[in-house]
Amino acid sequence: MRPIYYLLALLAGAALSFEGAIYAELGKSIGQVETSFYNFAMGTIIVGLLWLFFGKGDITHVRRAPKWSLLGGLLGVVYLTSIVVSVPFVGVGVTMVAVIIGQLIMSMVIEHYGWLGSEPTRVNKEKVFAVLAMTVSLLLIQ
Repeated sequence: MRPIYYLLALLAGAALSFEGAIYAELGKSIGQVETSFYNFAMGTIIVGLLWLFFGKGDITHVRRAPKWSLLGGLLGVVYLTSIVVSVPFVGVGVTMVAVIIGQLIMSMVIEHYGWLGSEPTRVNKEKVFAVLAMTVSLLLIQ
């Protein structure tokens, strides 16, 4: 069953590269902030329909959720808008590799300290080497 989740994550990464390229182009036509707004407006409609027909939770419990867990929307805006701004200048490949490096570094910090409910996992030399290798790949694909 675990390989299915790896495949799903791989597909998500591929979708993000398509999204970055598509929204960079849309940003040239309608503006970068407007592109982010469009993305979140369309996403709201689509997820709203999914929620309406398939949702099983209770959205009213959002008031009881830890306040820090509500920052996801803000971080999504930072993420998408940064990609829309970056892709036209450095390209899809460089942008996505830089995004992955940022994800690796921050995930190591979060897991090392057990932040945000994650299981503490020490940073080791293999993880550091992986970040260094990704950084070298970023330099090589420029």
